Amino acid sequence: MSIRVVVADDQELVRSGFSMILEAQQDIEVVAEAGDGVEAVAAVRLHTPDVLLLDIRMPRMDGLEAARLVCAESGCKVVMLTTFDLDEYVYEALYAGASGFLLKDVRRDDLVHAVRVVAAGDSLLAPSVTRRLVADIIRRRRAESAPEPAPARLDVLTAREEETLRLLARGLSNAEIATTLFVSEHTVKTHVSNVLSKLGLRDRVQAVICAYETGLVTPGSAP
Repeated sequence: MSIRVVVADDQELVRSGFSMILEAQQDIEVVAEAGDGVEAVAAVRLHTPDVLLLDIRMPRMDGLEAARLVCAESGCKVVMLTTFDLDEYVYEALYAGASGFLLKDVRRDDLVHAVRVVAAGDSLLAPSVTRRLVADIIRRRRAESAPEPAPARLDVLTAREEETLRLLARGLSNAEIATTLFVSEHTVKTHVSNVLSKLGLRDRVQAVICAYETGLVTPGSAP
């Protein structure tokens, strides 16, 4: 079964280029293109795609607002595409519900990989974006006079679920977490699902944000 994708970018050349790359894959189908945020939201409502590739800066409605609407209304996964890797865009996009964030200079293979990963229910960030995101989270926490202690939000988790969240936030895959905890990957998937459900999080990216915001994980700490 093909992964259904909508590509939204106000530059026709960029939009067509991404569409051609994705259409060349046997397991991916581009069902629509959009030139702005309004068209992107309409296309998602009409075609119910699995993934929306969404530029941040577009006329009429920007990508951040479009992402909020799409994520609130549907199960479509959103991957933000932009030439800007500034912290505020990353943070706002992820809180809008985006499951991935890639720069437009992404390689062909990485773009295809991102669509497949996000469609499968995982999350993906460019390495440079991840570093900026973590740094931004820590900066925001330090700027707060009374940051929320971890137990206040995480006490709904079991000890094993909390450990799973900690390892997930350190960047480990399900297979690596399974090896570390001496459990099966199926068990890890169950723990991750429970963590997301109990904390009201959309995906693994928001779980990472939560882990850093609550102080469960800090930069440089060991898994």
